[in-house]
Amino acid sequence: MALNYTIEKHTLRFKTPAKTSRNEFKEKLHWLVKVWEKDTPGIIGIGEAAPLEFLSPDYSTDLKGDIEQCLERFIEGERLEEMDIDHLPSVKFALESAFLDVSHGGKQIYFNSDYLTGRPLSINGLVWMNDLDQMMAEALEKAKAGYTCIKFKIGSHDFDAECRLIELFRSIDHGKNIEIRLDANGAFLADEALEKLKDLERFSIHSIEQPVKPGQWEIMAKLCRDSKIDIALDEELIEANTVDKRIVLLKQIKPQFLILKPTLLGGFKACDEWIALAGRQDIGWWATSALESNYGLNAIAQWVSQYHPTMPQGLGTGMLYENNFPSASEIKAGKLYYKPN
Repeated sequence: MALNYTIEKHTLRFKTPAKTSRNEFKEKLHWLVKVWEKDTPGIIGIGEAAPLEFLSPDYSTDLKGDIEQCLERFIEGERLEEMDIDHLPSVKFALESAFLDVSHGGKQIYFNSDYLTGRPLSINGLVWMNDLDQMMAEALEKAKAGYTCIKFKIGSHDFDAECRLIELFRSIDHGKNIEIRLDANGAFLADEALEKLKDLERFSIHSIEQPVKPGQWEIMAKLCRDSKIDIALDEELIEANTVDKRIVLLKQIKPQFLILKPTLLGGFKACDEWIALAGRQDIGWWATSALESNYGLNAIAQWVSQYHPTMPQGLGTGMLYENNFPSASEIKAGKLYYKPN
């Protein structure tokens, strides 16, 4: 194929550090992949590779070289789906996005979904790890702004203190009817996780993401079976990068929800496969950002809108950076609207 490309490195800086129970982000590397056919140089497709340090299998100092190799193979005639690059999920996401964009005219149109014509996506408000007073202030700010679902990052403070935070939020008028999601990022120890989930039941929690570290399938299966709070798998999905592995994981753990992050899971087709498999077992799901720039967020929003989701998605992270790229969306009252630049 007569294809040209460039690969541009960008470092995006967080306005304030993004903290989880596992790590803290102050800045993040993003690689923009731009492709165009030689006979139509004005039609440029853009994709983004933004692997997460300590988490993405393809977080590498030579990610640019990995992207170049894949593009050269594509130019030589090998299709993306034929490449054995399951170990490069963010690269697959970037190339898939770039090829979709160029095929739709290079206007950052990736999917023809009704999100593009005015149907907004409901999103959750995200409260990062911080001192407890700041977390409360942030949760209240989001509730007052119209979010109906708020997700708290937990697991790095004293557990009793975190429970008091949630209890206080629930006692305030703005927090009484909010749907609360929790994300532990694997912070709970295996032998204490179920008791902690029982303690959290009194706060009417919708779900908790990844209560224990991935790879502990027997423990996770027990939590999914015995906890009254629904369990959502997040990091657990990363290593299940083939259909056979996904089938085994879902069959053994039997979670209530999946958290789908195209950057971590190998792009849209991979996430489509997760959704199809989950549907056969009556497992719910929602899509969440892996801290992509506005380019990646735009592509994910268009993709997920095809499924007409009713649950809030985790796509409100575009405002975290002080030097993000121009946004193709805006947030109003807890909903994400398409607003091309």
